[in-house]
Amino acid sequence: MEIRPILASLRKHRIPALLIVLEIALACAVLCNAVFMIAQCLIGTHAANAIDEAGIAIIHVGGLDDQHAADSIARDLAALRSVPGVQAVAAINALPLSTDAMLNGFTPNPEQDSQINSSQYFISRGGEQALGLQLLQGRFFNAEEYAQGGFTTSHQSSSHVVIVNQADAQRWWPGQSPLGQQLYSSSDKTAWTVIGVVADVLAQDPEFSGPAGRYSSLFFPLHASADLNRYLLRSAPQDRDRVLQQAMQALGKLEPGAVLEPKTYLDMRADYFAGSRNMAWMLAMVCVVMLAVTALGIVGLTSFWVGQRRSQIGIRRAVGATYTHILHYFQTENFLLSTAGVALGVVLAFAINIYLMENYEVSRMPWYYLGAGAVSLWALGQLAVLWPALRAAAVPPVVATRAG
Repeated sequence: MEIRPILASLRKHRIPALLIVLEIALACAVLCNAVFMIAQCLIGTHAANAIDEAGIAIIHVGGLDDQHAADSIARDLAALRSVPGVQAVAAINALPLSTDAMLNGFTPNPEQDSQINSSQYFISRGGEQALGLQLLQGRFFNAEEYAQGGFTTSHQSSSHVVIVNQADAQRWWPGQSPLGQQLYSSSDKTAWTVIGVVADVLAQDPEFSGPAGRYSSLFFPLHASADLNRYLLRSAPQDRDRVLQQAMQALGKLEPGAVLEPKTYLDMRADYFAGSRNMAWMLAMVCVVMLAVTALGIVGLTSFWVGQRRSQIGIRRAVGATYTHILHYFQTENFLLSTAGVALGVVLAFAINIYLMENYEVSRMPWYYLGAGAVSLWALGQLAVLWPALRAAAVPPVVATRAG
């Protein structure tokens, strides 16, 4: 189809054409970034976590006497091991996806500070089994390596040992064996020796830690103390709820003055990512409403435009233009406007993404989101203009020329 008559018509009707271009550009920019953020939210909610999520239950314990906490915890753990169906029991300071995260910087070079906050997990004996950690290299802690005291002295076990995530091992010692390597705290330069590497366990608060710290987790051995205020119970998934109920009954008798908060790990995970899922739904609704408004705007402006050009349409029909020619005319016209809007929208989408990266720690948007947004707006434009174009093509020449 000849493009020059269409361009001439667009120059004559600049304001409606400009409005459609701007509407499509804004829709494209918002759509690309919104869909990218939805994908990021959903990816986060499905993040892999190398522990036995389905089999773990947690009891948060509050109100224990600090002076007698060690004896109380040892007694409580012994009682929990006797619950039928329990496979492993331990005490721990925090879980992956905890909001009360305990973070610190670590580095293999004592002369450098870490730019990543790593999650610190302090576990009592049996913690590896209770979590279901997957050992990839080295070994777990032995009985002599568990440190006495709270967090301030928990690093001072005789051997100063630590177990690291696979992601950390590859980041800190690429191409080398991490076993036997030294790891230093950025705060006080205390050193630990790596004795084991486990499959990647999520950080305590990955949304706070950011993408770099999502799988930066370290495990330290610690004897029972008031700082280990969560009891882990691991069982078969089908026994988990019953085990948790019976464990609560046992602890209620042993610790009548304590505050006990039971939860399965799957519920804990669902609670942590509830905000991300709600955000994804909200952004999805924004996209749907925005696309609907954009489509209605194109229909409205194009319908008005068709009404203003009924005489022109009639003349074209009178000199031999067919139904198909008129339909293709408006579709081509809309394609040109959509192309201009999409081109501007892609630039705006890229600029918005850069702004979000600099101010809100959002990742760089891959190019294919821009392509998908462009194709979506092109398709939307063609669908939106179809009804006005069909009405215009269906007008008989005598009616159109008389209307003019």
